[in-house]
Amino acid sequence: MSTPAAPQHPAIGLEPMAATHLADVLALGREVYDTRVKPYTSWSLSAIAGHMDGEASACWVALDGDRLAGFVLGSMGFDQRADWGNLEWIASAPAYQGQGIASRLVKACCASLTEAGARAVVTDVESRNTASAALMRRNGFEASVSVTLFVRDVQAP
Repeated sequence: MSTPAAPQHPAIGLEPMAATHLADVLALGREVYDTRVKPYTSWSLSAIAGHMDGEASACWVALDGDRLAGFVLGSMGFDQRADWGNLEWIASAPAYQGQGIASRLVKACCASLTEAGARAVVTDVESRNTASAALMRRNGFEASVSVTLFVRDVQAP
């Protein structure tokens, strides 16, 4: 028996992210991201601005009227690969999760990056985040290189 597909909500529109969306995107990111699990990254206004100002920005928002339902931040360039796109941040507001919005955002971001010349799109998912891993697999991503973050706590003197 197959699982029914998540409902699509055509009333929720996608549009390129604009400066007017910054405050809402920042607030949603602060609500949904726990950056303690990936201490090498941080959620901030500069993280958003870096993608919006980056070469071939692939930043999109999902809007229910004027209410932010989700967003994705992507841009060209990943580490030393100028020909790879980077889908770095994606979120759906809790009230909209499970409704297919994140998949629509992934597709919009990847289409923008492909149009900009990306030969591949890279994203990373924290190993315990099974929902995001499933989202990426549903949208054509495959697990590739695994990296384990080693941490050594330092004892105070």
